[in-house]
Amino acid sequence: MSGVAGPSAPAGADERLLRTSPLRRLLGRPELGSVVGAAAVFIFFSIVADSFLRASSLGTVLYAASTIGIMAAPVALLMIGGEFDLSAGVLVTSSALISSMFSYQMTADVWVGVFVSLLVTLAFGAFNGFMLTRTKLPSFIITLGTFLMLTGLNLGFTKLISGTVSTKSIGDMEGFDSARTVFASQWTIGGVEFKVTILWWAVLVAIATWILLRTRFGNWIFAVGGEADAARAVGVPVIRTKIGLYLGVAFAAWVSGQHLLFSYDVVQSGEGVGNELIYIIAAVIGGCLITGGYGSAIGSAVGAFIFGMTSKGIVYAEWNPDWFKFFLGAMLLLATLLNAWVRKRAEATK
Repeated sequence: MSGVAGPSAPAGADERLLRTSPLRRLLGRPELGSVVGAAAVFIFFSIVADSFLRASSLGTVLYAASTIGIMAAPVALLMIGGEFDLSAGVLVTSSALISSMFSYQMTADVWVGVFVSLLVTLAFGAFNGFMLTRTKLPSFIITLGTFLMLTGLNLGFTKLISGTVSTKSIGDMEGFDSARTVFASQWTIGGVEFKVTILWWAVLVAIATWILLRTRFGNWIFAVGGEADAARAVGVPVIRTKIGLYLGVAFAAWVSGQHLLFSYDVVQSGEGVGNELIYIIAAVIGGCLITGGYGSAIGSAVGAFIFGMTSKGIVYAEWNPDWFKFFLGAMLLLATLLNAWVRKRAEATK
């Protein structure tokens, strides 16, 4: 039985004031495809891995997802704004190295090193944004250069100061225990251990979602990602917006870096290489377009959750972990195709 069309809008009526059906609103959500994919992954590993559904597995999956999700949220906002950051992975390691080496060499309270690391990490983010907006070069080139420089600095400074490729232990220094509580603690609920990174992840996703949907800055992000020149023509501060987005990525890198440091006490200078692609993959699986102007922070969280389920689901299924990258690539392709189909359906119903 065919549906009956509702009354047509009066001529000249503002289409933003028209009532939208729940189905149309659902199809218009960027994260719809990733939610469907997450459900499929959950069902799949629930069938093939007996231990996947155990309560203790939930904390492990959420922890794996949170370590990616903390970075995926600001990376998603950056992609919605039409840009990339290939230095995000090594910037996490840089943040941890700065905190550790400054605290150890200056024999200060580790909180001094933590705040110095925050300032330096934000400076790297500002550098990326400044170079992008001043040189007009693609963000791929700018951040690839930063990636290479940070990779060299991480290794070079660590060997110069510590004599090895890893930092010295700061576990016995003043302030270490309180910093570990903030960045690397865990608590037990119903026999399940949850890491504090899950809380950081939830807070960052909530803030990113609020920025996108409830603030003027969120409108600017969508505008510069859709068409920067047109946005500039109507008064959007394009330069300020893009620098702000890179600062957001840098702040998340600082949080992740401190978690890395205070979880293990010692940091290897070569860590982080390649993680930037995982952050981008999580955002794309979550519905962000490579071309910018479309996506959501919630979608990035779903993408990170898919990553967590897959990485741990393969272990619980007792498969060879070498298959993980294959599944990650397959999910990227399938999620992109599904997101494109959902978007076309949403446009067709307008």
